[in-house]
Amino acid sequence: MFHIDRRILTHFDFLIPILVIPIVAISYYLISEASTMLANKQLVYFTVGIIVFFIFLLTPLKKIEWLIPLFYWTTILLLISVEFFGIAKLGARRWLEIPFVHFTIQPSEIFKPAFMLMLAYLIKHNPPEENGYGWKAFMKLSFYILLPFILIVKEPDLGTALILLLLGYGTLFIIGVNPKIWITLALLIGISSPLLYNNLHDYQKKRITDFVSESPSYHVKQSIIAIGSGGLSGKDKDEATQTHYKFLPIATSDFIFAYTVERFGFGGALGLIALYALLIVHLMTLNFKLSDDPFAKVITSSISLLIFFYMSINIAMTIGLAPVVGVPLPFFSYGGSSFITFFALFGILENLLVFRFDPTYRSIRGLKLF
Repeated sequence: MFHIDRRILTHFDFLIPILVIPIVAISYYLISEASTMLANKQLVYFTVGIIVFFIFLLTPLKKIEWLIPLFYWTTILLLISVEFFGIAKLGARRWLEIPFVHFTIQPSEIFKPAFMLMLAYLIKHNPPEENGYGWKAFMKLSFYILLPFILIVKEPDLGTALILLLLGYGTLFIIGVNPKIWITLALLIGISSPLLYNNLHDYQKKRITDFVSESPSYHVKQSIIAIGSGGLSGKDKDEATQTHYKFLPIATSDFIFAYTVERFGFGGALGLIALYALLIVHLMTLNFKLSDDPFAKVITSSISLLIFFYMSINIAMTIGLAPVVGVPLPFFSYGGSSFITFFALFGILENLLVFRFDPTYRSIRGLKLF
């Protein structure tokens, strides 16, 4: 007989899928308009993402918490192996090929859940003092943040590296760090910024130059044209010329927000941003419910920050308010790595919510066959 554990239904946060499903549905609609082939591939990613979500939802995380450091260091080894065995695409070495099946994986995407879980693990076993973390604890946590930052910057993938850096220190800001530490770091970054700029790759400097120059790059120009042509209510499919005549580059992934505005107008853009805003606010409010659970609080905070950084950077990039970097819109841009990663993260979060009143959780009892 098939039985669903009542705890899953009682404590499952249904508001998360209620907010995420419309984002996914709109994304699939737009991608299917642009390319049937990409839409079919995206369906595969959807299916894999849902399977991954349920795997993490039903995995006894409390029992295998001791494996988190192993997970973290395994993904660090994968990032290191990219330097020696990675496959280069478009001038960047970010992928590893799985032997015999010719399938590639991007270790920096796999690393994100490992990174969040490791932060949660460290903070749970060493919670901040009343005035926040001091220098000793802060430097220890910084090691686990800066190590992957350096490895991912070398690929090079500055966009992902910066997001992970912001994610790590943003989470520490929420959890609690002595304010004197933040002031000191702000001064050091300001003083060393010219040196940091000189160590960037040429294409990264060009992106910054394009951003601060009076005339935006070709990609941004076409994006702004697409957004402006959408008006208040958008255009019909056949009239969305920027996208369908290929003027708008990467319309289904990096610049899908511009495609959205061209089709659905200013109102559609506000609706999409509102869905993201509601999701982020809802996740942050869960911290009040999880105030006595530092592990779950770190996971909730880091997921909400990750969505915020991805959304704000991607949208700012498409309207010329940020340099162009390969940052997707969560659950919206075409591609499997980001989509599956976010489903894994939400599976972890729902697991912590569903079983938070059962510290002796020892086995996968969500499904019973007898």
